[in-house]
Amino acid sequence: MPYKPRDHYFKKAKKEKYPARSVYKLKEADQKYRLFRRGQLVLDLGAAPGSWSKYVLERVGPKGLVVAIDLSPLKISAPNLLFFQEDVFSVTPQKIRERVEGQSFDAVLSDMAPKTTGDRSGDHFRSVELAQRALELAKELLKPGGVFLVKVFEGEAFPRFVEEVKREIGPVKRFRPKSTRSESREIFVLARRV
Repeated sequence: MPYKPRDHYFKKAKKEKYPARSVYKLKEADQKYRLFRRGQLVLDLGAAPGSWSKYVLERVGPKGLVVAIDLSPLKISAPNLLFFQEDVFSVTPQKIRERVEGQSFDAVLSDMAPKTTGDRSGDHFRSVELAQRALELAKELLKPGGVFLVKVFEGEAFPRFVEEVKREIGPVKRFRPKSTRSESREIFVLARRV
């Protein structure tokens, strides 16, 4: 099946004023697993261009707060959105905590992906490296009962990563949203902290 960059979800996102089609993956996960409530504190890793943050802001409402991190700038802004434009590997849990007055997070989300090269194995391992960084931050910042949702490309290291999430956070569900392109190897790992 040929790659269609301007598919149904792309057009729908444009019409509904979201910066990217990826919002429908998060929306589907939220509808299926009830991830968000009013007033929550949420960390969004790999947030640019801002579709996930925009959706979460709608769900947590004006008393909630979204902390977004990405190397690229966001295309959205809001009074209850804090944005760090930096590398996820250089931002520390302490720096994040300082900005939220020491609070723990209700959810840690990661839609991070490496710049793909076409080398399936290399892309997979780079994806797992990003997912592991998200897990490191979640271990430090996620409160008991909090949600960890991370995208990763399937491949050789995927089963080991799933086991690590189980060990560090809690029972795991694998989730492949309907809006995922058919040729994509991405899958989401979801866990609630025990």
